[in-house]
Amino acid sequence: MRDLTPRDRPREKLDRSGVSALGDNELLAIVIGHGTSGVSALAIANRLLLAAGGLHGLTRMSREQIACVPGIGPVKAGRVQAALAAGRRTLLRSPSARVRFLSADELGVYLLPLYGAHPVERLGLLLLDTRHRLIRELILSVGGLDHTAASPRDVFRPAIAAGAGAIVLFHNHPSGDPMPSPDDMELTRRLAAAAELIGIPLVDHLVLADTQYCSILGYGVRR
Repeated sequence: MRDLTPRDRPREKLDRSGVSALGDNELLAIVIGHGTSGVSALAIANRLLLAAGGLHGLTRMSREQIACVPGIGPVKAGRVQAALAAGRRTLLRSPSARVRFLSADELGVYLLPLYGAHPVERLGLLLLDTRHRLIRELILSVGGLDHTAASPRDVFRPAIAAGAGAIVLFHNHPSGDPMPSPDDMELTRRLAAAAELIGIPLVDHLVLADTQYCSILGYGVRR
């Protein structure tokens, strides 16, 4: 693509302005990768689009037909077909359903096997969307055998960054007793108050033990 200024070459344009700024021929040129002697990848992409009658026409062409366009060949034809197939699959396949939590029991069933039995106390966070579907989970702090703490700032910073609609706090008790301590209750009260101000509800705070868990907001031990 030596006939184009560096600013106008597809890859540079992609880096500068993003994929939405590229035309069909420029996207196709990036897939093709490089041209042949004296012919740029963009020129080859223009040839291919002309032969296909546009981008949608490429889906009706066989690999052999694509390979016959001057400057393409079987290797580049394979790249083009692979890119088209990848795009189609994003439309045909629904993304995997995210885990959704509608009760403390569902939270406990999910969290207990992952975080319940651990020799060191860990405090973590589930980031949920507004329908209480899981966005991501993370460990906020790792403390001693009987103590760990997190400030509202530590809790809500990742929630705000992720655009979370709600959060669930959890931590484990290495002692095996899931009953919340006075410190656990105070932490929950502080975070619930902060959640109300920030506008990201605290759905629950679960204390996890080896085989049991306690929902602080529901305040009940479950096996």
